Amino acid sequence: MTLGRDRLNWETDGRNWPNRSASQFVKTNACDWHVQIAGPDTAPMILLLHGTGASSHSWRHLLPLLSARFRVVAPDLPGHGFTRPRGPTDLSLPGMVRALTELVSRLDRCPAVILGHSAGAAIAVTLAASKASAVPRHVIGINGAYLPIRGNALFSPLAKALFANPFSASMFSLMSRATPLGGNLLTATGSPIDEEGRALYRMLLASPAHVRGALGMMAAWDLSRFDATLQRLPFPMTLIAAKDDPMVPIENSSHAARQAPGSRLVLTDTGGHLLHECRPADVVRWLDEAIGNQRPNGADAA
Repeated sequence: MTLGRDRLNWETDGRNWPNRSASQFVKTNACDWHVQIAGPDTAPMILLLHGTGASSHSWRHLLPLLSARFRVVAPDLPGHGFTRPRGPTDLSLPGMVRALTELVSRLDRCPAVILGHSAGAAIAVTLAASKASAVPRHVIGINGAYLPIRGNALFSPLAKALFANPFSASMFSLMSRATPLGGNLLTATGSPIDEEGRALYRMLLASPAHVRGALGMMAAWDLSRFDATLQRLPFPMTLIAAKDDPMVPIENSSHAARQAPGSRLVLTDTGGHLLHECRPADVVRWLDEAIGNQRPNGADAA
């Protein structure tokens, strides 16, 4: 990314974007979306929702594996990657759900499966439980962040202070270019992702607009009533969690499994926070098992 530029540019920064041929740009009232769409138009739709500070690139290994039998839809969330808000944007959990509901309506498709990572898993649950969205058949969370701030390491009151300072995002991005900050943050995930993924995260962190989106999302996040959302899910969900995730403790997933009636908890020893990026084949296997076989409330070793 060129020093001094605020936003990512698709023609330059996106020229080597993973699965670039699947990328489309879709306009809604809330956003100009970057969304990757692949797979047969007649296949059931699977909606992939990344976590805070990531983008559609985090599904780069899963998209080719899933597109043989699903219509895969993987957007950059509002304020992230190449998705640009069209005005003041509500980056809270309800705001994200409203924006995604508008996108899904614009695509004229209803997801059969919603797969979310980290904060994206909380969005997936809320979207599925929302009366504004057609109810999918399955929701799957990977290292989901389901507990309030005190229960996970991703969201901190510090984000509110940083977001309130208009210079924070620019300073953070400048530091990520000039220091090993980006690499240190990736090391903190506990996931051995490939160099392509590391380079893409470094590029994202060098964009002040992307950093503002991530900080704004963290600052607006409120999960104090999320248990009630889990309890009103109209079907069991599957929760996948890595025991070695240093960012979101597995208690997030085990707690959510207790709250969502009939849900299945899959625990794996290794993979870290970015489990789906370093073990995509395993994630696809667990997804297939989830769709074909729901075992209520127990914890399965993976």
